[in-house]
Amino acid sequence: MTTTALAEGVQLLGGSIDFNYNAVIDNFWQLTVDGVTYGAIYALVAVGYTLVYGVLRLINFAHSEVFMLGLFGQLIGLLVLGFAPAPDVYTQGAVLTVVYLAMAGIIGALISGGAAVGLERIAYRPLRLRGAKPLSFLITAIGMSFVLQEFVHYVLPKLKWGDTQLGGTNAQQGVQLVEPTDQFSFGGASVTNIMIIIVLAAVVLAVTTELLINRTKFGRGIRAVAQDPDTATLMGVSRERVIMLTFLIGGILAGAAALLYTLKIPNGIIYSGGFILGIKAFSAAVLGGIGNLRGALLGGLILGVVEQYGQLFFGTQWRDVVAFVVLVLVLMVRPTGILGESLGRARA
Repeated sequence: MTTTALAEGVQLLGGSIDFNYNAVIDNFWQLTVDGVTYGAIYALVAVGYTLVYGVLRLINFAHSEVFMLGLFGQLIGLLVLGFAPAPDVYTQGAVLTVVYLAMAGIIGALISGGAAVGLERIAYRPLRLRGAKPLSFLITAIGMSFVLQEFVHYVLPKLKWGDTQLGGTNAQQGVQLVEPTDQFSFGGASVTNIMIIIVLAAVVLAVTTELLINRTKFGRGIRAVAQDPDTATLMGVSRERVIMLTFLIGGILAGAAALLYTLKIPNGIIYSGGFILGIKAFSAAVLGGIGNLRGALLGGLILGVVEQYGQLFFGTQWRDVVAFVVLVLVLMVRPTGILGESLGRARA
């Protein structure tokens, strides 16, 4: 490449980046609040990647589609309950709103959890029983990711529910059960009821998962299989049961994250809706230290905040780029991630 061409490339790149430093300073707290909200969603999905990797050393790239199925699962659940998506916010009282939210979350989590277990049984277990190489698992995971996407893209539309067209190319009609309203503010940042719901729900689910892994007999079984599966089997731990329940927990958390994501982005239910978010959640797991639950949570929050800063500092079109560049920079300094402790060595 000639010097002139290089100079033109740098100039072109510089022209597409808006270094808006003052905007970041002026909106620091609002960006932080928004980043924590998105980061909480990334963190819940990231836990699924971390749990599966900790037990099987498998990168389950189809986990993003488990999240996507949770999006459609909650929509189908609401339709079954008689709630029809509409452009207006649901305003039939707080009690019914809470009931719809709870039922949507439960149904979405059950569908995501069932999809995750089915994925393990259909796609991964036969490979494991045949002693397949890690590359086979990776290719299978990527293949199943596309299979699930295209199922929702082309097959699900044939199951039209009333006046609602499920699946297809376009995003579904927005599901807006809760209207965003400001609750309080600090440092110029406005905190809405939806932000509070997302963060509190994510914290409760994260703490519950942490206690389940570190304070229960089942959790000890997970850590035993993650550390030494052969010895764990000799000690009476059912490896297959542990693997199934690990996928189930990851799927349930992905389904819960789907509900929180819909609260934040009502029009985000689409067949490809899990692709970018899944990559970010996986990046969050790697950033925090894949195989470490607390690392997944920390990585999700950091990634959510950094991308918010980045989109205002460089421009909205650079939001995803900034998040992944930060991931690369952190891994260059600490290849195992920020915490970098495997699930098998986690302290009880």
